[in-house]
Amino acid sequence: MATLAGALPTFNAVLNGASFVLLLLAWRAIRRGDRARHRALVLTALGCSAIFLVGYLTRIALTGTHRFPGGGALRAVYLAVLASHTLLAAACLPLVLRTLYLALGDRFAEHRRIARVTFPIWAYVSVTGVVVYAMLYHLAPAVAAAR
Repeated sequence: MATLAGALPTFNAVLNGASFVLLLLAWRAIRRGDRARHRALVLTALGCSAIFLVGYLTRIALTGTHRFPGGGALRAVYLAVLASHTLLAAACLPLVLRTLYLALGDRFAEHRRIARVTFPIWAYVSVTGVVVYAMLYHLAPAVAAAR
């Protein structure tokens, strides 16, 4: 179990990064009018995000929460990023589900309106998930080791 717990943060960061890339590709596809490709990419991004959530909850169950190992300005930046990430992640889930519901129901006018809000929030949550991982598991330990 220790190996799984140790691998989950990296796996989750990869899933967040993949979600972000898939969302960008989906945005490009819809701008080109390719609805089928857009749908496939968004559903794949949703799958990555869902697997991330399962992995995140599994890691918390196995190891508990982790305190940021740094201090000063780095800690302040980390906490600001983490707070915005957490709040927007909580807002993102119902937005994603509503956007998906409207798209699958062929209610594209309503879908477009909400997707214009959902997309940047979901993209931000995905990117900041990678940033939080990098700061918590790589940047702060490296700074602490250099002192």
